Amino acid sequence: MKSRALPRLSCAAALMAMTALPASAHFQEIIPSADVLPDGGKVSLDLVFTHPFEGGPVMEMKRPASVNVLFGGKSTDIGDKLVEAPKGGVTAWKLDYDLTEPGAAIFSVIPQPYWEPSEGKYIVHYAKVVVDSFASGEGWDELAGLPVEIQPLSQPTALWTGNLFTGVVLKAGKPVPFAEVEVEFINDEGVKAPNDAYITQVIKADANGTFHYTMPKSGWWGFAALLEADQPMKSPDGKDVPVEEGALIWVNAKDMGH
Repeated sequence: MKSRALPRLSCAAALMAMTALPASAHFQEIIPSADVLPDGGKVSLDLVFTHPFEGGPVMEMKRPASVNVLFGGKSTDIGDKLVEAPKGGVTAWKLDYDLTEPGAAIFSVIPQPYWEPSEGKYIVHYAKVVVDSFASGEGWDELAGLPVEIQPLSQPTALWTGNLFTGVVLKAGKPVPFAEVEVEFINDEGVKAPNDAYITQVIKADANGTFHYTMPKSGWWGFAALLEADQPMKSPDGKDVPVEEGALIWVNAKDMGH
């Protein structure tokens, strides 16, 4: 009897260990070929739904509900410029856009809701990134008008490695006290995390919805404030389930040269 019971116990223990592992954080990426264009010109943006630090897995991303650029106080729908750019064997997207005048272009994406069966919820990440045309240093703190959004208080296109990035979490234009913010690095260099806690770091905003983070390495960093939507959605089997609304902003830190 013991010889038969032990394998069953081992399988049960393994299953419990697997379910005890922390879930990988989902991040909607909207990453430009450059965050500053000293002479203006074309910028390419990659839209991928993935786990940045671990380099995947990449999740299937349906055609976004909308992609917009805010420039000079005017918002323009640029979804017609999207082209499929598969990554990791699933659908992802990219687009090119020409910036011919000085100023900050704030690109944002509203993806279609993503059903995550392991968490029993839908995920909608409203992600944005700032590209500064002609290195103007202007307009970077304008709001894209997303339902949930992070407003930068630090210029996101002029950050040295080690600079403190500060932002405010907003929902319907109002600060969210003590909002939880997940932070991940796009790990293109194979950085090894000491343990799982370092893959997705978590910070909390203060009573005014303001948070701070010092970036220890050059590259792209994503900040995701995760909030529950006011209204549930119907799951594939017809049940009311919660919706995770993510306010995301991507910023790039650069090493100081000698």
